[in-house]
Parts: sequence; structure tokens; C-alpha cells
Amino acid sequence: MFDTKEQVRQATDIVDLVGRYLHLRRQGRNYVALCPWHDDTRPSLQVNPERQSFKCWVCDIGGDVFSFVMKMEGVGFPEALAMLADQAGISLKRQRRSPKTTGPTEGGGPDPAGAEPAGPASKPEGKRPLYRAMAWVEQQYHACLLHAPEAEAARRYLQERGITAESIARFHLGFAPNQPHWILQQAHGSPSRARVLERIGVLARSDEGGWYDRFRGRLLFSIRDAQERPIGIGGRLLPDSGTTSRAKYVNSPETPLFTKSRLLYGLDVARRAMRKSRTALVMEGYTDCILAHQYGFDDAVAVLGTALGEAHLRTLAPYADRVVLVLDGDEAGQRRANEVLEIFVGAQVDLRVVTLPEELDPADFLLEHGAEAFRDLLATRAVDALEHAYQAKTRGIDLAGDVHGASRALEEILAIVAKAPRLRDDTTHEYRFREERILQRLAASFRVPEAAVRERLTVLRRSGRARVSRPAGPSVPEAPSGAACAVDPWERELLEVLLRHPGCVEEIRSQLRVDERTSATCRMILQACYRLADRGDPPTFERLMLDFDDPAVKSLLVDLDEEASAKEMSSPESLLKELFRQRTNRSHDPTRLAALRDQTLDESQKAAMLREMARELRARHGISDPTDG
Repeated sequence: MFDTKEQVRQATDIVDLVGRYLHLRRQGRNYVALCPWHDDTRPSLQVNPERQSFKCWVCDIGGDVFSFVMKMEGVGFPEALAMLADQAGISLKRQRRSPKTTGPTEGGGPDPAGAEPAGPASKPEGKRPLYRAMAWVEQQYHACLLHAPEAEAARRYLQERGITAESIARFHLGFAPNQPHWILQQAHGSPSRARVLERIGVLARSDEGGWYDRFRGRLLFSIRDAQERPIGIGGRLLPDSGTTSRAKYVNSPETPLFTKSRLLYGLDVARRAMRKSRTALVMEGYTDCILAHQYGFDDAVAVLGTALGEAHLRTLAPYADRVVLVLDGDEAGQRRANEVLEIFVGAQVDLRVVTLPEELDPADFLLEHGAEAFRDLLATRAVDALEHAYQAKTRGIDLAGDVHGASRALEEILAIVAKAPRLRDDTTHEYRFREERILQRLAASFRVPEAAVRERLTVLRRSGRARVSRPAGPSVPEAPSGAACAVDPWERELLEVLLRHPGCVEEIRSQLRVDERTSATCRMILQACYRLADRGDPPTFERLMLDFDDPAVKSLLVDLDEEASAKEMSSPESLLKELFRQRTNRSHDPTRLAALRDQTLDESQKAAMLREMARELRARHGISDPTDG
């Protein structure tokens, strides 16, 4: 396994890997990015290409390529290893062969038969079987759209909507026949496969207890993540489909793969263009997104039947600095002013809004007026969210003559602004300037003194009518799951010396038995170092990172290595001599006494600590150890 892990690690460059998820920029010899695990306003995630490691100093989260994938994807080490191996083109030896199946694989896609966790032995695979099953489902529906006679109405609808064959292939469009068991029949109908298809949201349970196809009779839009993996489906009911459903659109339910509130349709095909333009065009419909790409707007994505939210903006943050929300010209689009402004003031994003004319949606506008007219619209009619809200709230109001109407409009806008975080001592300069500009613009637009606008905003915030949003500064993240990996200062110094000078391992071992340490983490690292030394391998940072799968231990090793690199260690022998001299004076270390008092150790740990304290006390008074000789 070590050889495979090392092979995958060497084949994966951490800068390329992190760059697929986050927008990196060079800072000296390293790269930095906004951390995805806390509300980061200035880049605090650092990527070190020399050590092939990453570290967020706010979250205290770090590690290597494996722990980065584990954290970003929410998977365990075996799945992270498999994902990186797949990307690197490295085949992994299977630990356990799954039984042969006779499931359908005509299209070359994976059979979902092995996707159902049949027992404890298959659980370590995590989400991988679900991804395989979803890819198989996408392939079946896509092949149906292209070739099945019952999909003729869907093909005709796409032609009428102006969607080309190239777009059908690029966006993996599909069709589900109006048959309750069609997809289950393709999977040969076994209960284990049905459970997998239910788990990924393709099948639903009937009142009678059986399964039926959730998307029957619908044109299907495959929803993929940024890594181009199918994770969900959006289904549009076709005219004269013959189904009894009244819902025009149906999306996948929440599944282990699919979370609607933070996913964006088309991100898999738009992310490269967004990285170049640093702009994201956000549509409100699947066909709007597809038509935008056909007309050359390759940075277009779409929300999944929900309003644009802060989770979407966090998803877009690695790719785009500016978000342009394209709203339909109908009444529903006009009513979006409140929620758009709330996102604008709360998320501190460059959010622009374009409202289409003539009650058209983007697809219709592009088909009727073409790409140049749409490009001109984006250039001339895109306003920021504050201006959009102002235009919506004051439409039809005589600001000079209608005092009541103007006051009400200003009050409504201020009530939204009041939901943003209050200015605090740790509020960033960017956010302070942003609020200043908002209040100045409102005062100028409504022709009232700026002091009056500020006073009213303060009253609204104090009244409690505006909900308290997250703090303006970086939020304090929850303690990572590896908080138990803490080591005391003496142990940190020892491990730092060991990481910078692996050749000292035998000197350390001659003076320190593993069971003498009170920290389980230190014991674990020392055991790994001694084990490597016994095999003739120096316990280097890179080798230790491969030896541990726990992301918390990897994060600690990165932290120790970074700190050790910043220190002058020209004479490790002198450092070790001083460290062990300090060790003889630790019998009354308050941290150890506190650990004994607080009952944080198990019986074996207590016994080991007491033995060590007794040995130290005897050594200090020149008394020989009765266990020696």
C-alpha cells in the first residue's frame, strides 16, 4: 500500500489539485487562496509546492493531497486515494472482489449492481459506488434520448428550443420514458440495485411499497459537480407527456451526492471560462444556461430551481470575482430585489443584476436577438444589487412629491441593509468602505442627509427587527475533529527537531521510550519514526505524511514542519541535549498533574505517567532505578 500511496502522491501536484477547487495566486514561494472552511475575507489558506502541503492558519487545518481531498469531498482516506489514483491514471489493486453481476453495461458505463453497500466489508468505499451508479444512470438516460423511439417528442422539443446536438452531448441531456420501472428494468430489477437507485434519488417509493422512476416522462438535465461527476438530475415535464404530475420541473432530492442549495448547473463546463473571465453569469433555468453556452457565453451557470444564495456564492468564489445575475423580465424576476440586495450587503460580493426586457428569459432573448444584443445588454444594463433594489423599490414613485412613498422605499432598503453584520473593531477596511458607500448612495438617491440615514440604520439594528447575520470578520471555526492531536510544548520541540533532522532518530530513541510520553499523538509519531528507522528509512516529513491516513495527524505534521523550518537548527545535538535536560525537571509539570486530576487519562496512561514521574524524581536525587539491570 505504501508504494501505491507514494506513487499517487508523486503523480499529484498539490498546486494543480487545490487549483481545481480554489482560485490560487502566488505569494512568494507559496500560493494562497481564500479558505473554504471558514468565512475568509483575506487569503489564509497557504499551499507549499516544495513540501506538497497546505495549511489554513485560522482553521488550523492542513495536510497533503490526500487530506485536502478528504476535507473538500467529505470522504475517508481510501476514497481519497482512489479518486486521486483515478485522476493520475494509476490502477489500485482491489482488496476484495465483488461478486459478478449480469447488469446492463451496453453503453460502457458502470453497472450499479455493486454500488449497494451489502455489508460491513463494503462500507469503506464511501460515496464511490454512488458516483458509479449515477454515471451509469446518466448514460442510460442519455442513450435513451439519442436512440429510443419513445424519446422522439423530447428530441423534437429540443430542436424547437434551438438546442443543438453538440449541446445535447456536451451537457449529457437525457430522457426518461413515461414508464414507472424503465430504469429499474435496465438494471435488471434486483432489490439491491433498486436500493442504490433510491439512495441517489433516481427511484422513489410508492405507497404500495415498491419503486418507481422519479423522472418518468421528462427531459433530463444531468447535474454534475466541478469534478465533472454526475451527482443529480433535473427533469422537465414535456408537453403532452401523459403523466399525472403537475410539477413542471423536478430535481433530485437531497442525497449523499446532491445538495441543491449550493450546486450550480453547468459549473463543470463553465469553470475554466470563469477562471479566465473572473465572471460568472448566473441564469435561472437549465435551457437558459445551455443556450448561453451555444452563443459563446461560456461562463454561464444556472441555479437549480432556487434563488441565488450565499452558499452558491461560496461555490463560485474560487472561479469568479464578479457575479452577474440574469433575471427574467417577468414579474417574478422584478420581485427578486429584496433577496438580491440581502446577498449583496451580507456576502460582500461584487454582485450585478441584469433584468431582461419584454418579459423574456435569456434563452428566448438569445434566440430572438442574438449574442451581440445580449452582450450589449450585459455591458449597459448590469447594475449592482443596491441600484437594482433602488430601481425596484422606487418604480412609479415621485421621489420629490410623494414623501410617504419615498420614505417607505428608503425604509425597506435600509431594513435589508440592517441585516448585514454591524461594524466592529475587527471589521475589515473593505467592508467598512462598502457600508460607507452604500449609505452615501442612499442619502444621495433619496435626497436626505447622510446622518439621518445612519441614524435610522442604527435604530433598525437595535430594534431587533433585522436578524443578526454572521460576524463581519473571519468566523471562529469549530474545533477540528483532530483536536485530540494536541501535543505539549516539550513534545512539539522534540518532534520539530526530528522532522528537520531525521538522522537524530536513534539518539532520541536511546533516551526516550515511547511509553514514557503522556501524549497519544506523540507516541504514535515516535512509533512510526522508530518503525521506519528499523526498516532503514529515514523518518522524513514526506515519509511520515504517507505513513498516516488521519487528516488531523497530517495537519499536525504540516504545522510542526512549518514551525521547524522557520527556526535555526544548526546544532540538533545541542538542542536535544537541552530538551532532555529540561525533561528531568518535569516531574511537577502542572499540565501532567492537571491531567491526573481531571481524569483525562485511562489507567494505563496514568500508570505510565506515574512511573515516569517516579523515575525523574529518583534521577534528580541520584537514586538508582530498581528496574534497571
